[in-house]
Amino acid sequence: MKFILTLLFGILFCSTNAQESTASKQVSTFSIEAPQLKTTKKIWVYLPKDYDSNSKKKYPVIYMHDGQNLFDAKTSYVGEWNVDETLDSISAQVIVIGIEHGNEKRMEELTPFKHEKYGGGNADNYLDFIVQTLKPYVDKTYRTKTNANNTALFGSSLGGLVSFYGALKYPKVFGKVGCFSPSFWFNRKEIFELMEQTKTFKTKIYFLCGDNEGDEDMVRDLNNMEVQVNTKRCECKMLNKKIIVKGGQHNEKLWREGFKKAYLWLF
Repeated sequence: MKFILTLLFGILFCSTNAQESTASKQVSTFSIEAPQLKTTKKIWVYLPKDYDSNSKKKYPVIYMHDGQNLFDAKTSYVGEWNVDETLDSISAQVIVIGIEHGNEKRMEELTPFKHEKYGGGNADNYLDFIVQTLKPYVDKTYRTKTNANNTALFGSSLGGLVSFYGALKYPKVFGKVGCFSPSFWFNRKEIFELMEQTKTFKTKIYFLCGDNEGDEDMVRDLNNMEVQVNTKRCECKMLNKKIIVKGGQHNEKLWREGFKKAYLWLF
């Protein structure tokens, strides 16, 4: 738990280091007002390699948290996910929207309920920004497939927690979720109760964690949540997949190495 807390707090301050950018030419950025959060958000956009040559083709979209860590070692905290290089290597037909985390407000934005010790609990406004402000802009600006089956929410750690919560809150918006090393412990009681109260759960979801993440409850929570998910639908539908990586730790290496298979399974 100490290691995970160190990462949760340490990731708040992603410094821009002196090295050159490693983002591919498929990645660009823009800024957008986030009135729900009373701030402006920097957004990273990954477009498929054939985007410009297919003027009418539309693409599914993945919304990912902690945008600083997805594409560029220059902006990452302790290493990037290499999302762009990974998708380039398989000529993936998908748009990725990376959302800047709120630095000192990251924990607030990515947690659904307030923790007695650590605070937080502003995920409703964060998700409202994605659904009501960011997604309409993205759908207007880029050639996207807008329905839930072609819209995913993806993140790790607190980003995994808020992604799962987003699927519960907006099932008609997000039909797919990448849930890596989810910090269910932060809101364990509330998130499990919310799952129990959910009548149906149609979201396609990919769970991943390591068995050496520094939190002995990580694997247990993931297994328990999978059981809860399976009570809401027939396992025969094969809408969820769970991967537990032997020796996997709570870091970008685990998530970077697991991203390709998660993407291919989800899409």
